Amino acid sequence: MDSIGSNPFILDGGLATELEERGFQLQADPLWSAKILYTDPKAIKDVHYRFLQCGSDVITTATYQATIEGFIKYLGLKPEDAEELLMSGVQIAKETATDFMSSCATSDRRVPLVAGSLGPYGAFLHDGSEYTGAYEKWMSVEELKDWHRPQVRCLVAAGADLIAMETVPSLKEAEALVELLREFPDAKAWLSFACKDTQSISDGNKFSQAVQVANKSTQLLAVGVNCSPPDLVKPLLESAKSHKAPNMSWVVYPNSGEDWEPSKGWKTDKRMPFSDLSLEWKEQGALWIGGCCRVGPADIMELRSVLI
Repeated sequence: MDSIGSNPFILDGGLATELEERGFQLQADPLWSAKILYTDPKAIKDVHYRFLQCGSDVITTATYQATIEGFIKYLGLKPEDAEELLMSGVQIAKETATDFMSSCATSDRRVPLVAGSLGPYGAFLHDGSEYTGAYEKWMSVEELKDWHRPQVRCLVAAGADLIAMETVPSLKEAEALVELLREFPDAKAWLSFACKDTQSISDGNKFSQAVQVANKSTQLLAVGVNCSPPDLVKPLLESAKSHKAPNMSWVVYPNSGEDWEPSKGWKTDKRMPFSDLSLEWKEQGALWIGGCCRVGPADIMELRSVLI
């Protein structure tokens, strides 16, 4: 996973956003894009392929809201079938990466990596608490570890190149994930936080404190910010630069800057193109750069053209 020269790894964008562009109704579904693993896996593969065509070096699995309990509850699956379905998210992405490389006409592309997406507990609750971390008040670190363990086990067993522990809203959940990762000693990961302002993650704790939690792990390749407005990224990284371990990289993949309302979805009047901002993030040492919600393949193509 070494960088080529000083070039960062280009991540993908919002997989669910692209599925919605193709007509899928995900907004009110408690499984979100993970349901499409069950109903139309080829659509997932097509979106992965499109992001690769547009320059992504890393594709993220459609498992952000995929959980064993969720698949049992909402799809009526048996536990073993739920595990297979979650693992299929990694398998689909790996197959797509293989197909892309076999038809890739250029020799300057990295072999794509597959990041197994692991969303916070709040994503399962489907009540907006993934952006507040409110549930940490009644859950212990051990309970959070117990919740995440089946999903991490599946992502690792399916052969994800790394785990994308993403949109983490609280220090407590970050501590749980860092501890849980030690149970899978051969696994690598990044840890990225949803942030609410230029200094703080969603639960109100300082981003610099979150970075210090990440430093406790020798398995984390990067720590950073995702699904937050692009204009928060630079000051957030600046606020924590003195706390980041020397061997830790920054991972950055903000959303489009538009506002999210749980009852209505995305308000599409405040889009903030960030390809130019990405040059600043690269200068700050970000090695993994991409987009999250409302960021499409065309945005990734532009991002790559600016950074590579």
